[in-house]
Amino acid sequence: MASYRFQLFLNISFFLTLAIGQSSIAAANDDRKAYIVYMGSAPEGEYLATSRQRTMLQKVIRGSSVEESMIRSYRRSLNGFAAKLTEEEVEELANMKGVVSIIPNRIYHPRTTRSWDFMGFSNTVRRNPTVESNVIIGVIDSGIWPELPSFSDKGFGPPPKKWKGVCRGGKNFTCNNKVIGARFYKSVPSGDESARDNSGHGTHTASTAAGNVVKDVSFFGLAQGTARGGVPSARIAAYKVCHKKGCESVDILAAFDDAIADGVDILSVSLGSAESTEFFDDVIAIGSFHAMEKGILTLNSAGNNGVAGPLGVESVAPWMVAVAASTTDRRLSTKVVLGNGKTLNGFSVNPDTFNGKKLPLLYGREVSSICSEDDARLCSESCVDSKLVKGKIVLCDNSGSDSVVYSAGAAGSIVLDDLPVSFITPLPSPGLNARDYDLLLSYKNSTKNPVAEILRSESIKESYSPVVAQFSSLGPNFIAPDILKPDITAPGAEILAAYSPISSPSGSPLDKRRVKYSILSGTSMSCPHVAGIAAYVKTFHPDWSPSAIKSALMTTAWAMDRTKNPDGEISYGSGHVNPVRAIVPGLVYETSKEDYIKLMCSLGYTQDNIKQISGEISACPVKSKNVPARDMNYPSLAASVPAVKSFTVSFRRTVKNVGLPNSIYRVQISPNPKLKVEVVPKVLTFKALKETKTFTVTVSGGGLSAKSMESTTLVWSDGTHIVRSPIVVHTYPSIKSS
Repeated sequence: MASYRFQLFLNISFFLTLAIGQSSIAAANDDRKAYIVYMGSAPEGEYLATSRQRTMLQKVIRGSSVEESMIRSYRRSLNGFAAKLTEEEVEELANMKGVVSIIPNRIYHPRTTRSWDFMGFSNTVRRNPTVESNVIIGVIDSGIWPELPSFSDKGFGPPPKKWKGVCRGGKNFTCNNKVIGARFYKSVPSGDESARDNSGHGTHTASTAAGNVVKDVSFFGLAQGTARGGVPSARIAAYKVCHKKGCESVDILAAFDDAIADGVDILSVSLGSAESTEFFDDVIAIGSFHAMEKGILTLNSAGNNGVAGPLGVESVAPWMVAVAASTTDRRLSTKVVLGNGKTLNGFSVNPDTFNGKKLPLLYGREVSSICSEDDARLCSESCVDSKLVKGKIVLCDNSGSDSVVYSAGAAGSIVLDDLPVSFITPLPSPGLNARDYDLLLSYKNSTKNPVAEILRSESIKESYSPVVAQFSSLGPNFIAPDILKPDITAPGAEILAAYSPISSPSGSPLDKRRVKYSILSGTSMSCPHVAGIAAYVKTFHPDWSPSAIKSALMTTAWAMDRTKNPDGEISYGSGHVNPVRAIVPGLVYETSKEDYIKLMCSLGYTQDNIKQISGEISACPVKSKNVPARDMNYPSLAASVPAVKSFTVSFRRTVKNVGLPNSIYRVQISPNPKLKVEVVPKVLTFKALKETKTFTVTVSGGGLSAKSMESTTLVWSDGTHIVRSPIVVHTYPSIKSS
């Protein structure tokens, strides 16, 4: 049975699971379903685009009107429309001139104060507030609560002149000079006619990226400190695409369409799918490609399915930054004191106290009069008898039981949970690992009147950090195995940030507590950290391309300790984001739209496949199909090789000098006895800024076992700058090999 804490992850942290299925959009007829009719890039003239779309729909529609069928039109940055169609109408439209592809609508169920200081990014770092105030971060999420202190516009001037967006937040929603734009998308009739955040997720991510400096915030006194975003002087534009039933792909694409045209600089998208999909089937990949063309970098959560093992990373398109989640040096611990005086350390966010009182422990048949022993131990639905458990502590073999136990009136629960992350639950409910849970059961079974006390949570210093969180999805890249994903990791465990004051902090409808700041975990939380840092880099380098900013983030990242992160680069990519170093990378690896087209050609994409993404006819160069994907000018180097057999692979890379005009970079390779690495040339000499140099890396080794990897590190340094790239060789399967 799924962990309740993990369900909180899925429900509150919004990125966790993408339940892919047909749309819940209501249709006039049962056989009508929602589809996106994608027609490529936006043409000149919004009116002409809309007129043509309606004419096309009119030609195929039967048994309904255009008004009843049409859901929305894409016409600002993209061209196309969403409509409720029958299978026959879909087939007719697919054969019409101008239609690139037709994509079934899908439902996405979406995936934080100390974290900035932990990264060395204090409130006193070098900034350019005037330029920062001209940067706009677009957040595609569940909306925002603009009245919170994190979004006050005190001291802000009017929006940047480049801003072309609007404030259409609905009734009683007002933007300001901090939250300068808001839109909501509602393909599913839900009665929610506002960009106001009802879940807390979008508010949390927006404040993490660009929230104001707010002192003395906490969750009922826990994790107290100063809350702030990565770029407190930046502006925010909120695009609400998520509601109670999830996030429709129809709406997600509409948000990209608007955000690009509105003039945002950076996009933070903490949403994703349950699994990696081909680029042309993923609306986030499609929307972010069009954003990249307009100079906008998209940051995307890597996913929260790390417990499933390798190949789980969901954000795989090379023009986006896929962000993994890792811990900081502040963790929350909840102790359990047994009647015999022994103390067990558990994980939860518990602001409550038993005031020194120990309560009886119940387990198995002691909590239920109607269920089997196994179901009672799991605290399954309808198996916890309120007459038996009221005012007591229930032991549960399943961490998905908190709501059940809470509704039955128990004072607390102690659950088996090997995920060492603290989540907010509706009642005191620490999770214990298997070893400590066995000790608890041993005490319970050997004691006549077993009792325990659950203490209030406390902040502890975690010197072991950063480590990649167990929930963070792992690579390699199932779609493009020679492009390493995730790209980078950032704080995503137990993050305190702004929250919707009308939403339950635990996600349980029975929990009546309400807060303005709450603690969440997930790659949804790490993504806006990197979005804020990308915006910070842009304030110093406003003319840099999305790929240059991405390269700066990746090549300046901290090297992660492999002994603490056994999954290595497939868990953290290039390493842990380093905000201060990211503005002075020395060298950058740049890629263009044409490079991405060539990459897709090398993956075997047809001209039609590529058009489904770019919206344009792009012929593959004759030789591109023979050029390996690993030769794309990516800041990390990865290669998929056959298992068991000896291998030799080469990588060709070009770097641009953005450091000192006259500089000499020398190469270093970290030792790995299983890999032989040769770099030609070993020295790069630059005489001017923006000068480029090309080098080749050749890696050889003996046979690797199936589903394994070996890695090393390539470093270019001029004595001032350190430009670091991971080299990964692996034998994991891909969509092509499968």
